[in-house]
Amino acid sequence: MDMAALDRWERRLVSIARVIPYFVLTVTTVLYSIFTTHSVAERWFTYGVVAFGFVWMLWWFTLHPAWHKRAGLMAVFVGGMVVFYAVLGMREHWFGAVSYAVYIHASEFLRGRWMFVVVGLTAGLATLSLFGGYPSDAPAAFWLLLLVFVVLACTFTYVGHVTTEQSRLRKELLDENEGLHAQLLVQAHEAGVQDERHRMAGEIHDTLAQGLAGIITQLSAATSTDWERRVAVAAELARANLAEARRSVHALSPPALDSAALHEALDDVASGWSRHNGVPISVTLTGAVREMHPEVEVALLRTAQEALANVAKHASASRVGLTLSYMEDVVTLDVRDDGVGFDLAVQSGGFGLPAMRHRVHRLSGALFVESEPGAGTAISARVPA
Repeated sequence: MDMAALDRWERRLVSIARVIPYFVLTVTTVLYSIFTTHSVAERWFTYGVVAFGFVWMLWWFTLHPAWHKRAGLMAVFVGGMVVFYAVLGMREHWFGAVSYAVYIHASEFLRGRWMFVVVGLTAGLATLSLFGGYPSDAPAAFWLLLLVFVVLACTFTYVGHVTTEQSRLRKELLDENEGLHAQLLVQAHEAGVQDERHRMAGEIHDTLAQGLAGIITQLSAATSTDWERRVAVAAELARANLAEARRSVHALSPPALDSAALHEALDDVASGWSRHNGVPISVTLTGAVREMHPEVEVALLRTAQEALANVAKHASASRVGLTLSYMEDVVTLDVRDDGVGFDLAVQSGGFGLPAMRHRVHRLSGALFVESEPGAGTAISARVPA
């Protein structure tokens, strides 16, 4: 049975428990009316006490549920119930069952020794009601029955109190867990939003920004003798970047991976980069090629594109080498150039390296950069296969 069903049953039981005191008082009043030997005047007095009990429970308990959390008011209510039961139970033993109402209210609203004092007192009144007062001719039976009533009443009241408290604590824990779950959902949503921002930023930098930089470079370098070729290259870059922009918006994979394996896509990217930048590049494949998760392939391809874009913008290299290595449980991409290099201790403030690190770290991978001024640069991305 699920928690929702249990909650429904608990609510039904609570509703039934709220009605039972009225039911018991009604049934005992009917029995009293049928079997009593009291005079008419005594009957009407008893009916008046019964009416008082109905009104007392209705006013203090049923009509004002907000008062249930006010200990002082509930102490007055339970005290009134004890007095009501004492008067009614001493008049006729049929009303002994009304003690049930006092027990449940005492266990619900009283704590500590006061709960046991009221329950024990009520059990004593129930014993007196059963005997019609203190029996001088059978005191031993009275005290024995009194002991049994007090022990049983206190035991069952305590068990009911403990059960109620455990149920309340479980509800509080469940509410707390629901609150934590809701908080985790909010945090997950915020993390998803942040991750999507990083993705879009990386896509814009890796594709659009690089493409626009390439277009500007081609148009800026155009001369009267080669402007047609430069414009054609710029137009090709513009079309490619328009397609990349659409794919980035829809979170699609790069076109190079649509119908080719990763090493083939790297060959296409490298040859295109070499053609546009006039720098020779070699692509090496080691290990047994195997299929990988699309996110891994996209991350490695974007890392290669970003690394080559950095070489074109900053390295002034004459040779570039790209190596894709399939190992037992990881795949490594290495991009090396013989360019001017840079000092790793100096913060560049660019977006390229942080974007590459973010892509690789999202896949529980690692990015390593080695470079020295005048000694070229080597970038290695390692991700689980």
